[in-house]
Amino acid sequence: MRTPPIGVTAYGVYLPIWRLQRKDIGAALGSGGGHGSRSAAADDEDSTSMGVEAGRAALGRAGRASGIVFATATAAYADKSNAAIVHAALGLDRSVSAYDFVGASRSGVGAIVAAADAGAAGRPTLAVLSDVRTGMPSSADEREGGDGAAALLFGTGDDVVAALIGHGSASAEFLDRWRIPGESSSKLWEERFAEGAYLELAKEAVDGALKAAGLTMADIDRVAVGGLHRRAVKAFAKSLSREAAAHSVDPQAPFLLVDDLSDTIGATGTAQPGILLATALDEAAPEETILIVNLADGADALVFEATASLPAFRENRTAKSVSEQVTGGRTVDYQRYLTWRGYLRREAPRRPDPDRPAAPPSARNADWKFGLAASRCRSCGTRHMPAIRVCRHCHSVDQMDRERVADERGTIATYQADLLAYTLSPPLIGAAVNFAGGGRLMCEVTDADASTLKIGDEVEMTFRRLYTTGDGVHNYFWKARPVGRATDADKEA
Repeated sequence: MRTPPIGVTAYGVYLPIWRLQRKDIGAALGSGGGHGSRSAAADDEDSTSMGVEAGRAALGRAGRASGIVFATATAAYADKSNAAIVHAALGLDRSVSAYDFVGASRSGVGAIVAAADAGAAGRPTLAVLSDVRTGMPSSADEREGGDGAAALLFGTGDDVVAALIGHGSASAEFLDRWRIPGESSSKLWEERFAEGAYLELAKEAVDGALKAAGLTMADIDRVAVGGLHRRAVKAFAKSLSREAAAHSVDPQAPFLLVDDLSDTIGATGTAQPGILLATALDEAAPEETILIVNLADGADALVFEATASLPAFRENRTAKSVSEQVTGGRTVDYQRYLTWRGYLRREAPRRPDPDRPAAPPSARNADWKFGLAASRCRSCGTRHMPAIRVCRHCHSVDQMDRERVADERGTIATYQADLLAYTLSPPLIGAAVNFAGGGRLMCEVTDADASTLKIGDEVEMTFRRLYTTGDGVHNYFWKARPVGRATDADKEA
């Protein structure tokens, strides 16, 4: 009897729209620049909000996960669960478990393995990997890092689009990079020290994964190598190519090397294994084998085999591919980027600081605040935003059904750009958004240019951080963003 495949049944990636051009760093500081760009989370984005967007891209509107695991090295909260926020924003049932893998970039592969094990046991589980990579101005981390998120849903059966057929791992303790809690950037040991350790560990991990899969390097069609130690990443990719060429029918092209996106996005840390796998799956044909190698305080290797279900998944998904998001960037100037990251402090707007969101009403209205679920009157059909108990139209009481609005599109009925309101990215754009299914939402508009925005523009909803209070409470809610995000031709002024 054929054993049903175990592996990825859905996947999605989220890349922020903003790109920091590396030459702008050199122009401003006289050093630390380079060619290409890196992705940059906006001031209203963090690892949690980006994880939500990746999770939405993977799950679509189905919400089939029975558990989620959230991995990041740049958690928005310690002690408090970030996975619970992702869970709420995805609108998942209360019975769906939500756990955090927080603290090191290697936690991304840990979440993938945990989700795969749970999926194999009959519990479809979503691994959400997300990171905001920061570094001191002019540092290699600032230049080579990148921000982004990926989500992989693991399960079994005919829905599997990429079967996980091999996993190898090698762990060792050595001092490569470190960051104590509360600091915004890592410190690095001299990079030549760790390179040798990574090359040795990576070979052990790959050998283990290939053995588990019953393959050799000559059988691998696509290879992706990721990690924050860029020197080791490049060296190991070359060594794999040499090994495969020695046994390949075509030594000139032993396998396709998946673009690690270092020239356009940068190294995205915890999220990178998921983003690289999604990049490979966006192009792979059925039965192609994919090797993912990740270097982070050790090494991990995963071997996937694309299935016949992959083309249909790509054709039917509504989320954008990795390449579409890579090319859909918009440039942010270096000064604004430094402000977003807290390295350039500017005078705050001369308005009172925003209040801390109160815990009791936030909990009572979690379906609305985090899940953007409106209420529709059973008696007259009127939809209300926010959700209420008494219908404004027919005055029926407690005759409401909840409806998730987060996945619907709307149009801008009216808007204004406010230069005095509290925001790190003025002006704050406030708008009234009408939805085709009924209801009007007053909200902020993000990733938009106030000078080109128009009444009637179509918008979609995105989960963002409104602000963070002085005592560290993040106030999350939904914002609208223009559909069809701007290309690089639309430069930031």
